[in-house]
Amino acid sequence: MYNLLMKELKLGVNPFFYIMPFLTGALMLIPAWLYFFVILYFCFLTIPNMFAVYKTQNDLIFSSMLPVTKKDIVKARVSVIVILEVLHIVVAMIYGVITLRLYPNLKYIFFPPSFGFWGLCFVMLAIFNIIFITMYYKTAYKYGAANIVAIAAAMLFVGGAEWLGIKNSFVYDLFKGTGADNLAIQLSILIMGIVIFAIFTIIAYYIANKRFEKVDI
Repeated sequence: MYNLLMKELKLGVNPFFYIMPFLTGALMLIPAWLYFFVILYFCFLTIPNMFAVYKTQNDLIFSSMLPVTKKDIVKARVSVIVILEVLHIVVAMIYGVITLRLYPNLKYIFFPPSFGFWGLCFVMLAIFNIIFITMYYKTAYKYGAANIVAIAAAMLFVGGAEWLGIKNSFVYDLFKGTGADNLAIQLSILIMGIVIFAIFTIIAYYIANKRFEKVDI
């Protein structure tokens, strides 16, 4: 499993996608921007390009020729997705801290880069994962429709969250009012987001594994 994961990280992922989080993360420095898009760029750019390379290089055939199980192939691929997602969020969080220091008195229309906001980002990626991963492994090579549907679902979540953040007084206060300065509340939202991300991704892995077992390579 370890060697298969290394194969994915070294051969399956273009080195540029390890730099991408630092490029897109810099968008966090834009004052009061719609910061969800910083993480969504992973879904917009990294995922389709990465899976296009897998398809072009016939990675599925190559992996199936290795002395590994289908379960390990799915586990390694899902692990790579999670590693890159966490990398995107961690780097964006660092930029977010810089933003809060640069603009301490900024009035936010959209969500500020608080701990609670990053919890919502984890939920957004959880939704993306459970749709993309499960849809992709119906065939293990058709990624286009899966990516489009997963992005649409993630953006619906973003739109709903931002709408509530503007229109709902409780959500507004939680993320932009007095709740934004309550570290315990913000960390609780972050932890809940991480838990949801983990649960959804694990469920996606098990569903994908069952579907991939039925795929005739």
